[in-house]
Amino acid sequence: MIKTFTSIILLLCSLSLAAQKKDTKVIFVIADGISADALEKVETPNLDALAKIGGYSRAYVGGKKDGYSETPTISAVGYNSLLTGTWVNKHNVFGNSIKKPNYRYWTIFRYAKEQKPELKTAIYSTWLDNRTKLIGEGLKQTGNVKVDIAFDGYEIDTTAFPHDKERIFIHNIDELVIEKAVESIKADAPDLSWVYLEYTDDMGHKFGDSEQFHNAIKIMDTQIGKLQEAMTYRKEKFDENWEIYITTDHGRDAKTGKNHGGQSDRERSTWIVTNAQNLNEYFKEETPGIVDIMPAMMQSLGLKPSKDQSFEIDGVSITNPISVAKAEADYKDGNITLRWKSYQPKEKLKIYVSVSNKFAEGGIDEYQVMKTVSSDDEETTLNVSSMSSKIYKIVIEGKYNTTNTWIVL
Repeated sequence: MIKTFTSIILLLCSLSLAAQKKDTKVIFVIADGISADALEKVETPNLDALAKIGGYSRAYVGGKKDGYSETPTISAVGYNSLLTGTWVNKHNVFGNSIKKPNYRYWTIFRYAKEQKPELKTAIYSTWLDNRTKLIGEGLKQTGNVKVDIAFDGYEIDTTAFPHDKERIFIHNIDELVIEKAVESIKADAPDLSWVYLEYTDDMGHKFGDSEQFHNAIKIMDTQIGKLQEAMTYRKEKFDENWEIYITTDHGRDAKTGKNHGGQSDRERSTWIVTNAQNLNEYFKEETPGIVDIMPAMMQSLGLKPSKDQSFEIDGVSITNPISVAKAEADYKDGNITLRWKSYQPKEKLKIYVSVSNKFAEGGIDEYQVMKTVSSDDEETTLNVSSMSSKIYKIVIEGKYNTTNTWIVL
């Protein structure tokens, strides 16, 4: 009788704990073409409200400047860096034409459907290409990934949205995108949602640093407020946990604010706003990259890359504990000098090196464990004189995450 009673108590406790654990639903928003300094000049009460819950940080795009991962500061390129957590040397989207993506670097949508097919995914977007080319919906190369809810491609509908020189039709499309997103979030509560807004970039291209551009940022902020209201509705009515990450894909040129695509500081300068409350020291103390958003969202959704996939992801999570970040390496006379930033004291880190890049072609790279070091060292030397190669892929593995850097000779 006592044993039975104890079993019942344990069962009830287990059920209670299960009920208390809420799945997190994630939204990410790309508001196109807003450099950090431009955002900071404009009053954005809705973004500010989210940042008070979570945080705000300046961020960057463009990969390693003058290095192997230098990435054009162009729209679709930035989107794909966020979607895959990798820079252009891996995902291979060099421009808005999206000619030949390397789908071996999975998007977060594919991770969701491969690992948790029950997760409901959604996209709300001007561009059809975001779904059909970047996510690669229905393609053999992407495992025939499917987005469950899609409101997109409105730029093709010239009847409903006749194209005008002032680009007001893009504003009208963005308004519809937000309307559909709000309706869908309230009714369908997708687990992973991508909201894409274009009008800010259009005003930047047309008017540069101007009243029109700043007004477009204010409009975007109002639209974010509507998304926030939808999340609040779901939280209050259904007791759900909602996380949102808002960012941009590139900055603007310093001279006029009309252009982008290069590697100037302002073109690379972006930002992240989130209501996530478990932001780590990396987010708070460093300048994170657009690639760092995807690993955070994957953690919130309970997704985990395989070991070979994790060795390729360039981003490190901006939420929860991490072990190591900011890996950099130099090569000279058969030796690699490797540096990193440690976030856990006295942790043992494994250093791996591979001299192949078979992963990019669908293969598996063979990694050699070079040494185990203390995280506190933050620098070590690797003798690779017996591993003659034109490429060295270096991975640092800690308790909480991996990070990588390459040397391409």
